[in-house]
Amino acid sequence: MAYEIERKFLVKADYKPYVFDSKVVKQGYIVPNGNGRNVRIRIKGNKGFITIKGPAIDGRIGRFEWEKEIPQNEAEDLLKLCTSGIIHKIRHLVKVGNHTFEVDEFLGENIGLTIAEVELASEDEQFVRPHWLGDEVTHDKRYYNSYLSRHPFREWR
Repeated sequence: MAYEIERKFLVKADYKPYVFDSKVVKQGYIVPNGNGRNVRIRIKGNKGFITIKGPAIDGRIGRFEWEKEIPQNEAEDLLKLCTSGIIHKIRHLVKVGNHTFEVDEFLGENIGLTIAEVELASEDEQFVRPHWLGDEVTHDKRYYNSYLSRHPFREWR
């Protein structure tokens, strides 16, 4: 099982000239945030995935994550079992220094929201902060996809 350490940021400026790959993502939650745990079904491009994430431990930003690729048709079937609020987004990859930022441009009920995530090897690992990166929202649960699936960004206003 992997230990994932990621930081999340709002995006404040145009990052698109730096994108080197993009994929359409559709994801839902069979168990959305059950005591910090969730079971996610995702289709990214033409691949399906099932992911189980554990809670953050002792207020840290890292959490245990288990992910397995599954056939796309099985992921489509499992999405039908998910709670309401399927997330639709385009995931753009942007290389900055030694890291690749995943920039999620949300669609549908979450249109207007763009979040960048960077995975780190340790919680104190340094990284180049690009000019288009805005405020950090790592500890703000409203920006977790599991929360957005139940409380869409469009309803915040």
